[in-house]
Amino acid sequence: MHDTEIHLGQPPVVVNIGVGVHGVASRTDVFRLPQLWQLHLYRYEAELTVEGTSHLVRPGRVSLVPPGATVRYRYQGRSEHLYAHLRIEVVGPARKVAVVQDAGPEFPVLTGLLSQGIAVAPREPDHTRAELWTALWRISQLGPAPHRDRHPAVEDAIAYIEAHLAAPLVVPDIARVVGVSHNHLTRLFRSETGTTVVAHIRGRRMERAHHLLRASTLSIPAIAASVGIPDLQGFNKACRRELGAAPRVLRGTGATASARTTAPRGGAGPAVAAPEPRP
Repeated sequence: MHDTEIHLGQPPVVVNIGVGVHGVASRTDVFRLPQLWQLHLYRYEAELTVEGTSHLVRPGRVSLVPPGATVRYRYQGRSEHLYAHLRIEVVGPARKVAVVQDAGPEFPVLTGLLSQGIAVAPREPDHTRAELWTALWRISQLGPAPHRDRHPAVEDAIAYIEAHLAAPLVVPDIARVVGVSHNHLTRLFRSETGTTVVAHIRGRRMERAHHLLRASTLSIPAIAASVGIPDLQGFNKACRRELGAAPRVLRGTGATASARTTAPRGGAGPAVAAPEPRP
């Protein structure tokens, strides 16, 4: 077995976690965990066989073995590693992960996450779950970049927009950041998302503004600034156009507004389907 699939839609249940010591009583271990995943971080050399497939264990490598798989270790002597036995529910999309792989520069990070998880496990099991969930996400991203449904430039543009909604955003600057021309990004974005870059930015800003108006006590000027529309008159017009009402009306309707909403025109996110009377 070279690869497996893991689902990371919710935190794992950490059944056991600690420091394992092997190769003392015997140079060979053969076992399986019928219902649990095995996660190991190695600082020694050994041979690991998973379902008949041989892997070389080396310092800096990590293994993730699915439930029910038979493993055979051949140690060279006393061998100490960090480990966790996990129950992982099938929630979220499947992600392909190598059973054994080099962690590279991520190894110290993973070691820190598991070490912290071990330290807090007796008194804060939920904290341990959080540390292990983070570790699993990082492990799932160690190999080659996963296949992305959209062009990398579009994915990178969307990520950049999400991280800079409060800043001025113009298409030529975004194109420069993701390494393509303005016209090429415009064509790619339209082709792969069905909307324009500008409409996407507008929709994301309004979705965030709508959320903050309904769910927070931030002042309206602070919300406007946080979504990159610091001019209050412009923010008021944008809310009326995209969400169907002025900011103070959206704030006042609270949960009632949420029940009547769909995506705003020109982008993703909630907006009032039928505009209320304009105040």
